[in-house]
Amino acid sequence: MPELPEVEVVRAGLAPAVSGARIMGVDVLDARSLKRHDAASGDFEARLTGERIEAAVRRGKFLWMPLAGGDALVGHLGMSGQLLLRTPDHPGDDRHARVRLHLEHPDHGELRVDFVDQRIFGSMAVDRMVPTADGEIAGFSADVTGPWARSIPSQVAHIARDPLDPAFRDDRFSAAVRRRTSAVKRLLLDQAFVSGIGNIYADEALWAVRMHGEQPGDTLSVRRVRELLAAVRNVLQKALAEGGTSFDAQYVNVNGASGYFAHSLNAYGQAGRPCPRCGTPIVREAFMNRSSHRCPRCQRLRLPRRAPSPATVAATSTPARTGGTPAPR
Repeated sequence: MPELPEVEVVRAGLAPAVSGARIMGVDVLDARSLKRHDAASGDFEARLTGERIEAAVRRGKFLWMPLAGGDALVGHLGMSGQLLLRTPDHPGDDRHARVRLHLEHPDHGELRVDFVDQRIFGSMAVDRMVPTADGEIAGFSADVTGPWARSIPSQVAHIARDPLDPAFRDDRFSAAVRRRTSAVKRLLLDQAFVSGIGNIYADEALWAVRMHGEQPGDTLSVRRVRELLAAVRNVLQKALAEGGTSFDAQYVNVNGASGYFAHSLNAYGQAGRPCPRCGTPIVREAFMNRSSHRCPRCQRLRLPRRAPSPATVAATSTPARTGGTPAPR
């Protein structure tokens, strides 16, 4: 599934083409891609036609386009969704195209955005905007801003901020991790806890700081949490610089080009290959219905030794000898 870097690459590609553009027409080619659109709020095509797109905004893996009328067009890429910029005369021969937006931009003229989704796990929806809970800017939109900036689609409001968000609070994150007994990798993948970090970048960040994914959060020091957070940011920024991670044709940017971060992976997908740090073969393990990758030498589970309870001590101790004559049998 696309993670923060992949979605940000798509957002950055869409932004200059859609910001300020008016939606002249909408083609719904497969209604299954509207499964997150509330039909009771109005027809998808009718609510979009004639609207002006203000910007392209992202929080974690979620992408939305605020509309001048006060709503937002939310795009979720799912496992295989793509948002592709095309010319109006593009032949449109993609059998996996699900929704088409016909746009008129004041500077770029006519263009088209195609939502293509082979497996139909992604979706598009028109959603109402609600104020952000903390009053801060809702998501990343580069240098584009407006009255919509501190509002967020209701479908995205439960998603936590991501580590690249200017409003992300390191101290709150550290305190929250250290209160949890959950495995640290589970916390990294919980989008309501911290967003944008998926399986690939969690494995890479944990490898970078020599941490086992099953390490309980409450066993980590403040320093170790800060090291992990720094590693998460570093790997996300490196992936962004290389256009994201593409293993196949499912993830591409708005122009259909693949990312190259797959060539820089140290742990994820490297099972059986030597650890770049110590040479020990990377292992692949089952984790939450997916795979987890780590170096068994560099990333060992380190649990603190806990003092035995008084009851355990009493049950396992040897009774003291008191002397005297043994009782008859």
